[in-house]
Amino acid sequence: MQITGTHIAYLHTCNRKLWLFANGIQMEHTSETVAEGKLIAETTYTDRARKYTELSVEGIKIDFYDAKNKVVHEVKKSDKVEHAHMAQVKYYLYVLQKNGIENPEAIIEYPKLKQTEMIEWNDDIINEAQEWEHAVAGIAGAEICPPLVKKNICKSCSYYELCYVGED
Repeated sequence: MQITGTHIAYLHTCNRKLWLFANGIQMEHTSETVAEGKLIAETTYTDRARKYTELSVEGIKIDFYDAKNKVVHEVKKSDKVEHAHMAQVKYYLYVLQKNGIENPEAIIEYPKLKQTEMIEWNDDIINEAQEWEHAVAGIAGAEICPPLVKKNICKSCSYYELCYVGED
């Protein structure tokens, strides 16, 4: 299985969501929240596509990469699951480092909040990312879907209706 940034973000959000996604059940295309996030990314920084490159390597896809300064720019709608965003971007840095880009950095941008979060390379990212890969493989490879764990973020999740069908 090719692990992506989405797998890592879902690992830090919800194991059930991770399992469903990894096993081919993808609901993002039905989500207004996902669509709004894409619209924000596309319309907030309109000159990005001209200045930066899109980069795909080892299953990850980085929309805005500043190759000159070795900086990943990741745009997010909200900071509700900031820990998941941080993990996803650290995973990008890990893959870049593994592929010969030394000391990459990242900026997570929350345009609606007018906030940014800088992530600098450090060698701890290697161990974290390898642990995350192992955890993703374990959850994704399980025979049955993990049980529902009710969280505050569930109502805005693209998998909400699937997870809560039949729930009272």
